[in-house]
Amino acid sequence: MNRKIAMPMMTVAAAAVATVFLLDSPPALSIDPPARDPGVRGGAAGAGEALSGLSVTQRAFFEHGRDDFNEAEEVADGIGPRMNLDSCGGCHSQPAAGGSSPAVNPQVALANAAAPSQLPAISQFIRSDGPVREVRFVKNADGTNDGGVHALFTISGRAGANGCNLAQPDFATQLANGNVIFRIPTPTFGLGLVEQIPDAAILANQRADAGTKSSLGIGGKPNYHVAGRTITGMANNNGNDGTIARFGWKAQNKSLLLFSGEAYNVEMGISNELFQTEREEDPACQFKTVPNDVQNMDAATPLEATTAIQNFSNFMRFLDAPQPAPATLSTVNGKRLFVQVGCALCHTPSFTTGNSAVAALNNKPVNLYSDLLVHDMGNGLADGVSQGEAGPREFRTAPLWGVGQRMFFLHDGRTSDLQAAIRAHQSFGSEANGVVNNYRNLREGQKQDVLNFLRSL
Repeated sequence: MNRKIAMPMMTVAAAAVATVFLLDSPPALSIDPPARDPGVRGGAAGAGEALSGLSVTQRAFFEHGRDDFNEAEEVADGIGPRMNLDSCGGCHSQPAAGGSSPAVNPQVALANAAAPSQLPAISQFIRSDGPVREVRFVKNADGTNDGGVHALFTISGRAGANGCNLAQPDFATQLANGNVIFRIPTPTFGLGLVEQIPDAAILANQRADAGTKSSLGIGGKPNYHVAGRTITGMANNNGNDGTIARFGWKAQNKSLLLFSGEAYNVEMGISNELFQTEREEDPACQFKTVPNDVQNMDAATPLEATTAIQNFSNFMRFLDAPQPAPATLSTVNGKRLFVQVGCALCHTPSFTTGNSAVAALNNKPVNLYSDLLVHDMGNGLADGVSQGEAGPREFRTAPLWGVGQRMFFLHDGRTSDLQAAIRAHQSFGSEANGVVNNYRNLREGQKQDVLNFLRSL
């Protein structure tokens, strides 16, 4: 374990082969202090700004989209009748607009904004110190699969919602029955770059280092990929069929527009061009009785004509990737070890975008640290929910760019500690078991370098 391995001429695959040696070796004795997560990186956010190279008009669409992304919706705008929050920016604000769950959970303030006589019960899983959460039920009452979002709040008791009386779902009973799973917001930085990665590049990366991946038990597959692609006459059960979807915890959405439309409807209850009907159709709770967000055909300018979901997707599409911290000796060594133990076999360091009509997105590097595939993460992380081709134990490889400033980890936000998140990847049936063993076999100082590297991203 203590001998040095020459790395300069080794390929990623060769480095991963070295992990087999590490896997079978006993942990080395160490006098290093125990490795620990250094915590959320301080300093400038390094995120939340527009891509460089946008035209003046594209920049205007970005700024218009950012304003809409951060705007809080009201009953008169069509929010609800059931919702999880009143703005996109409330959920996605750490460390800047477009990010992930903030330190102070805005869902608590939203709950307390109702009239005193109709304050909703705030379940024990919604805390002021976060994270922002949505709730899904695994099964319906008849035992069939559910998996859908059950909104936390209603507009009952809020300004402009007189006459609407909606009860919350019975979260306490569902929790007691073990029927509740959680999701937290995914960061949206750099998603325009992710959107432009060719499907062929994702498939080529899936095939790369096949022998090494197999030796470590790593598989992975794209979501919504139909064998044979889009051959006429094949079953088409979903609008994403025949393409590789890539957004969301289970890579369930193909495009940013679909990602935006679904979130607007599911998280805020606002009907739109993609989701024209309300999720809750109680007539006593409809205070804007037409689809809430549709194209303004009489607008005087292109900016005024764009819908909210177009604004959201424009903002995310033109949002720059998070910028890493300057490298140090520790982070350089941590990056090398990250590859050596096998983390990079799933957390692919970089892709390149394809051709794009937007120069700022055309053939650009995408240093996201994800293969955008879904992997079996075993019983420990299983949520029992299937979405498309992603099964109950499968999740998309979470992109690691920007992880240095994230406050909550894993799909349900169960931990704020990177080491705990790494350990949670190891459980019965997980494709990550071999790699986590390799990480555990590192000396404490080496583990610290890996953690420092991750917090530098």
